Amino acid sequence: MTMLTSDLLASFDDSITDVATAVTLPPEIYTSEEFLAFERQALFEHEWCCVGVASRIPETGDWFTTTVSTEPVIVARQRDGSIAAFSAICRHRGMQVVEGEGNSRSFRCPYHHWNYRLDGRLMGAPAMDQTEGFDNDDWGLPNLAVELWHGFIFVNFDSDAQPLAPTLERYESYLTNYELDNCVCPGTFTLEDLPWNWKVMFENFNDGYHANRLHQVIQDFCPSEMARFPVPWSDDSNVIFRENGYTHIDGGFNATRKALLPVFPQLTEEERWRSTFALIPPTLCFGTAPDQAFFFIVRPKSAETIDVEIGYLLHPSALEHPMFDHLFQASDEGVQVFVAQDQDATTKVQRGLRSRFAVRGRYSWQEETHVQFNRWLVQRYRQHWPMSTESSDGA
Repeated sequence: MTMLTSDLLASFDDSITDVATAVTLPPEIYTSEEFLAFERQALFEHEWCCVGVASRIPETGDWFTTTVSTEPVIVARQRDGSIAAFSAICRHRGMQVVEGEGNSRSFRCPYHHWNYRLDGRLMGAPAMDQTEGFDNDDWGLPNLAVELWHGFIFVNFDSDAQPLAPTLERYESYLTNYELDNCVCPGTFTLEDLPWNWKVMFENFNDGYHANRLHQVIQDFCPSEMARFPVPWSDDSNVIFRENGYTHIDGGFNATRKALLPVFPQLTEEERWRSTFALIPPTLCFGTAPDQAFFFIVRPKSAETIDVEIGYLLHPSALEHPMFDHLFQASDEGVQVFVAQDQDATTKVQRGLRSRFAVRGRYSWQEETHVQFNRWLVQRYRQHWPMSTESSDGA
């Protein structure tokens, strides 16, 4: 019997009230493969999914492959400078055309040498001249919608999707002085098969409540009680974020608790006294500090397993510092302390969600963003919920 009952749908109402009265989402939606399959259809098939940074493919013909939901996708820089994204699955027999990344003028499937243009159109297919009614124009790789936002590449399976950028307007004023479109990304690294649900990852990233509790001492400069939640929240927004103040200017997420890299030169003094932490669901977690921006691209593999690609964005002047390599290494090592602590916590949270004693907990005021995330989710759950379901008692 399906878990997607009207009773389950109705139960979400208790998670989208005011933070003072709301309860957490039902534990079973973090552990069920059926529910993840529903989310893939309801969220990942219709929302803008971040696949990487545009600076990864700066030259014509540069490309990389990634997985969006369960679909292998090619992202490629076109001859006119634009970016296209399309299926990586050959239209002949379903083989993946390419893997990894590279630079090329076209894509040739290694199985039967069907050859595709840089934009995914079929350029040629050997020995198909006797196939009745075969036309190259009918057999290109299906395209995804693409939008760039501050140097990030977003794709969408839904060709009728509304533009992303207008739905992120609430966050724009916090980013202006970072000039993200001109930032440098020194590279990314991917953590694979992390044992927790994608929503656990999102909740942990934007959880002000644990800031200097789980990360005590190393994050005492950015304490939980200095979390702030910009209002008003709007249900048409696709960004959920908080500010978190510092106890001193130019804080840094490392053992010194101070920024190690050159601070972004256009930041105001107010901006140098805080970080921001933002969710752009269902794939991007993004944050700012005085000397860097940082991002986590989340890719669910199963109900209880994800891959996470992590990277930093720096002002170009940072790379000119004579000690940049040493400072960047020290900064990254500091972040790894947080990553290790978060990994331990989220692993145990996921384990706890499978317990018979797991309950729908209550929120602190320092978890306002969790309720906003719930509202983002529930709005879409309702929109795509199956029309015909059984009630929980089988009636």
